[in-house]
Amino acid sequence: MRISTPFSLAALGLLGALTNCAASSEKERSTTVVTRAQSVALTTPAAMASAPAAPADTLANAPAAAADAPTVPAVDSTGAARSAPDVRAGVLATEGASAGAPTAREISAERSREKKMTGAEYRQMLATADAALENNPKDAAALLQRAKAKSYLHEYPAAQLDYSAALRYQRNNPDAYYNRGVNHLMMKKYKAASADFAGALRYRPDDKESFFGRGVAKMQMLQYKPAVADFTHAIQIDSAYADAWEYRGISYASFDKMPEARRDLEHATDLNPNAAKSLRRYVGHDGKEPIKVAPMRAPRPTVPRH
Repeated sequence: MRISTPFSLAALGLLGALTNCAASSEKERSTTVVTRAQSVALTTPAAMASAPAAPADTLANAPAAAADAPTVPAVDSTGAARSAPDVRAGVLATEGASAGAPTAREISAERSREKKMTGAEYRQMLATADAALENNPKDAAALLQRAKAKSYLHEYPAAQLDYSAALRYQRNNPDAYYNRGVNHLMMKKYKAASADFAGALRYRPDDKESFFGRGVAKMQMLQYKPAVADFTHAIQIDSAYADAWEYRGISYASFDKMPEARRDLEHATDLNPNAAKSLRRYVGHDGKEPIKVAPMRAPRPTVPRH
């Protein structure tokens, strides 16, 4: 049984987890989607929480790494792949990030911090970046900060211009790729988002949120098997990544791998009780019953003509 339900809502949920671009108010950010604070934070995804977003790359033709990947290898009781491919799989080339670039762990913590900022703080970030760019219009760091501030304030087209400008002056910055990828997701440009997350992984191959963000972009393009591969990479990096377990389970369900879907969604629920919604929706009532297929009408008998 194939689940044909579109994943636009799922992607928005992902964005809430992988992106810092989710709606926010002066006092707190909106949580209209199922967010996983532990697993994603976009600045990177939160994403993207992705992601997520380092993503996005002006490289519209940058290769999406696991596009033709087969099914994911078996996993053990902890969810780690037994003979899983290296986490760099799917990345065409691994190059050095810019000097002094933070580690994946450090950038994940930074994304989490930025997700908690208020609208006033995002506007202050924008003003600070504008002031720096008046002195040096080619300041890649200031361009990136201004782009992120615009994304947080939902000015996605304007943010896109700044992300691309930042990458012109610093092409090996994984954070610019990641965040542009998240921005592309928000603009529903999924192919570009996938390419940008691939760009982020080229320079930071252990960024779980970039794998997660690329997986979400592939889900949106109905590329469920390649999405499974990306979520698996994210789980290899962080076996407690609840969002990755949940979205891999949803992806499995989309191409009839129901035992795998049940396993992943049950584990996601153990890590984050909010995932129980996906377990019920895609596997059945609390995972104890399969989804019932709607009965098909019997064809009407043909009345022979005399």
